[in-house]
Amino acid sequence: MPRRAPTAKGKNLFGDASPEPTPSAAAYRANIDGGSRGNPGPAAYGVVIRDARGQIASKLKKYIGRSTNNVAEYYGLIAAMDYAQSHGIRALRIESDSELLVKQMRGLYKVKSTDLQPLYERARKMSQGFESFRVEHVYREQNREADALANEALDETEGKLVKTASAAKAASLGKDGPRRIPARFRSGVLYLLEDVGLPDGTVVHVSIFPIPKPEK
Repeated sequence: MPRRAPTAKGKNLFGDASPEPTPSAAAYRANIDGGSRGNPGPAAYGVVIRDARGQIASKLKKYIGRSTNNVAEYYGLIAAMDYAQSHGIRALRIESDSELLVKQMRGLYKVKSTDLQPLYERARKMSQGFESFRVEHVYREQNREADALANEALDETEGKLVKTASAAKAASLGKDGPRRIPARFRSGVLYLLEDVGLPDGTVVHVSIFPIPKPEK
């Protein structure tokens, strides 16, 4: 019986052999969270991105205006993917404590909200640009850093709004002229009896007109 000629390396009887699988890119991990104070109310997201070694690569946070928790979650998801794609990251694993977002992105839940629909479509389209992409649910305790960032963004924005309101109120004082504010002098200190809403460091002139106590 004649000997069968050996096949060339990398070949088989049915044509070219399948190419050797290339090792997949090391996955980055992004913890995302979104919060809203009032739901709807002031909303923000927080994102913590770690490289393949588990080291923090970036922290993202942003106030997005008046919205809901779910919308803020999607903004966080999109921010994480946008960061990854702009930095050439080809494999990304998302961790979120939002069961709704996770199951919608996995196709287990339908997206019925008109507010979420465009965000979902954008996120799904972006996810197709990765070589490897997963969305996983984690408990809130495992997502504390992202949650803290979202709250930081909200706290910072609320502080700015308070300062802006105080500055506007102070500016209105100059337009409307001086205001008469009741005060009480005690132990060498003059205590204002009305909140004037002035920012710290504001310099004012005080004119003192003692009000006599009514006679008994």
